[in-house]
Amino acid sequence: MNSNTDLPTRLLAQLSDWRNASTWRIAFSGGLDSTVLLHLLVSLAKSQVLPPLSVIHVHHGLQAVAEAWPEHCRRVCETLGVPLQVISVEVRPGASVERAARDARYTAFIAATQNNEVLLTAQHRDDQAETLLFRLLRGAGARGLSAMPKQRPLGQGHLLRPLLDVSRAELEAYASRHGLSWVEDPSNDDHRYARNFLRQRVFPVLAEQWPQASLTLARSAAHLSEAQGLLDELAQIDLACALTPNAFDWLGLRSLEMTSFRALSPARQRNALSHWLAPVTRLPDSDHWVGWDSLRDARDDGHPVWRLADGEIHRTGGRIWWLSDHWLQPVSGPVEWPCVDQPLALPGNGRVSLRGEAPPGPLCVRYRRGGEVMELPGRGHRDLKRLLNENSVPAFVRGRLPLLYRGEQLLGLANLKGFDRDASDRWQLIWQP
Repeated sequence: MNSNTDLPTRLLAQLSDWRNASTWRIAFSGGLDSTVLLHLLVSLAKSQVLPPLSVIHVHHGLQAVAEAWPEHCRRVCETLGVPLQVISVEVRPGASVERAARDARYTAFIAATQNNEVLLTAQHRDDQAETLLFRLLRGAGARGLSAMPKQRPLGQGHLLRPLLDVSRAELEAYASRHGLSWVEDPSNDDHRYARNFLRQRVFPVLAEQWPQASLTLARSAAHLSEAQGLLDELAQIDLACALTPNAFDWLGLRSLEMTSFRALSPARQRNALSHWLAPVTRLPDSDHWVGWDSLRDARDDGHPVWRLADGEIHRTGGRIWWLSDHWLQPVSGPVEWPCVDQPLALPGNGRVSLRGEAPPGPLCVRYRRGGEVMELPGRGHRDLKRLLNENSVPAFVRGRLPLLYRGEQLLGLANLKGFDRDASDRWQLIWQP
């Protein structure tokens, strides 16, 4: 933002590309920063054609004084004539209260932000500088040191931070000039929280020697964000070679082919993997990346697994696969199938259906335990394990592949061409995992 223009004009310029949104929602804590942002937007709406404004206040309930904040927010919004939604959340206990509260807050924001809507938050330039220094002290890489982006997808809409080029001093001056009132969070004075320590003990010392420290640190974050953008472009190029089709695309899982991946340097492997994993899990720290080296270099018949925060990477069949949620839970059977003209729900494992003329029953679905054999026309009895090996079925699929039984007779293997139907092609067993 250009400091030679007034704050409302600068804010409007930051939001110019988003004036066709269906709604602008303001994340309102009741503190100084979000109070100024709300007042600015309400003032602009009097002279500009803007999307409808609404306000979200997330109530964490972490301290007794916070019980009065929703009521304060209601009074402010009533005065300004803006609708308010108060969302109460439960903060999970853990090592970092700050992180748990942030996770709960953004979970609420994601749920509330609908298609073509924008959520506006009030982080400013000093926040950006503090974020950069905080992450630098934690040993973050380029992605982390990019600090907070000005915009990113959120829920079905987008998150915008239109005040990232505005200093805290400018917000304080605006609030004083307009006689605004706000709540003070007493936890902001608790130096046990790293950000508070940086804000109150470190930055004042930095500013004595370098008065523009916040400005220059925020500028560095912008440079690093640009560098991360280039790394993301390189990752997309490298991933394009590994995102090859395979015989098990019907599983609906994310996977990469290993041959082209191994040809990359270790740094490019980590960069591409980080880009690939970012939408589905929290990324590992530097020490944890040794897990990737172990998985990559394991023997081909080892079926190695790399466990991450929100799931696992499995290497099997010349590919790596991302597994999470129900894919990591065991399945149990058998499951009786009394009405074969209807799909059969498999607990934790999707459903199966029979296409065509179903074989006479009674039928049930079982899962592999070991020692199963299947009679094949003209080929006699074949060991199931060998059939799965010959068809390169990924190791993690084998224990949850639906097997169609009539009594003790194994009739078919779901979705495996040549084994998912009878010899006369009268029926086919289809699994939707």
